[in-house]
Amino acid sequence: QVQLVESGGGSVQAGGSLRLSCSVSGVTYDTSCMAWFRQAPGKEREGVAGIDTYSRTSYADAVTGRFTISKENAKNTLYLEMNSLKHEDTAMYYCASLGRTCGAWGILAPHEYKIWGQGTQVTVSS
Repeated sequence: QVQLVESGGGSVQAGGSLRLSCSVSGVTYDTSCMAWFRQAPGKEREGVAGIDTYSRTSYADAVTGRFTISKENAKNTLYLEMNSLKHEDTAMYYCASLGRTCGAWGILAPHEYKIWGQGTQVTVSS
């Protein structure tokens, strides 16, 4: 079965950058649509960025222009490059797989994603 493992989280100062990685195992070449979600204490889980089967991307308004989602198919790895980080970006970040192909559908609701990683903490401080 497909498994996801996030890494790359940590603590950074406001204005700094982090690059999150999500390794995909259990398949030779994963063509599923994928996304990054985040959840802060006391808040609901929100979609951050998504990428479809054709590498087309979509972003939440709060991160547009600052975050970049990409996938390196040869390594079966999903990335989230985060720049100009803000205090409000502090959250547990999760990668998720839709478990199927898609195209130009943006970020779907959390329940649509069938496979999830364990999460990696991102803390932005002054």
